[in-house]
Amino acid sequence: MAATVLQGKPVAEAIKAEVAREVEALKAAGRRPSLVAVQVGTDEGTEAYVRVQRKVAEEVGSEYRLDQLPEQTTQEQLSQHLLALNDDDTVTGLILQMPLPVHLDARAAQDLVAQKKDVDGISAASLGLLVQNRPRLAPCTAMSAMALIHASGRPIRGAEAVIVGRSDIVGKPVALMLMAEHATPTICHTRTADLGFHTRRADILVVAAGRPRLVTGDMIKPGALVVDVGINYVDGKMVGDVDFDAAVQVAGIITPVPGGVGPCTVASLMQNLVEAAKWQANQR
Repeated sequence: MAATVLQGKPVAEAIKAEVAREVEALKAAGRRPSLVAVQVGTDEGTEAYVRVQRKVAEEVGSEYRLDQLPEQTTQEQLSQHLLALNDDDTVTGLILQMPLPVHLDARAAQDLVAQKKDVDGISAASLGLLVQNRPRLAPCTAMSAMALIHASGRPIRGAEAVIVGRSDIVGKPVALMLMAEHATPTICHTRTADLGFHTRRADILVVAAGRPRLVTGDMIKPGALVVDVGINYVDGKMVGDVDFDAAVQVAGIITPVPGGVGPCTVASLMQNLVEAAKWQANQR
């Protein structure tokens, strides 16, 4: 029997509806959330992402601005721009778009973003709170994966969870979030010996390795929940890190690519924007 395909759009719409209610409450209290995205140079993928950010920001009632800096921006100029936004009380959330031009140090720039404005959730301070199980602003893609896991209705407590991928924005934070909900996570990656041995144990399998169709159908436990975070292009077609056509015949629930994690990611960004506004207003 084929797996149930868990679409991201209904989950994203539910998140956005709740965010819109919270934005209205913040506006009534005199604090309308405002998100500023900083882009250096031009990048087709980034430009598509910021268009979606603007659209969703408008849908939930928050303000949105894109600061587009020239390709030749120096590290010092970028630093000064970010620090000025940190000091601007009209800016609630700040996201530095990746990738940056190769001459810039992305991690150094990300760590300049004020902790209470880090709506991307990827600074050392934000990740440190997540490690301590005190998250405030977590990485958006990891939040999106978790939103789908919750929407699946599958139990997390006591589940064997395998995460394929060890990035700071997905693999590591998802493992921490699952552990906080009493799952038993195992982190694997593209250099893990006998990857299938681990993935076949997973009640919950999250794949975020950046390798097209890395996980095949015979690597999945029958009936498992599979969340595919991968975005790859093969022959002009977007595909995930999971071989969907084979996996859908084995898994119990599976997210598609496109249409799974992606729609929830910007909704999760807006969740962080609301949380940032509350944090800055000392509401919680």
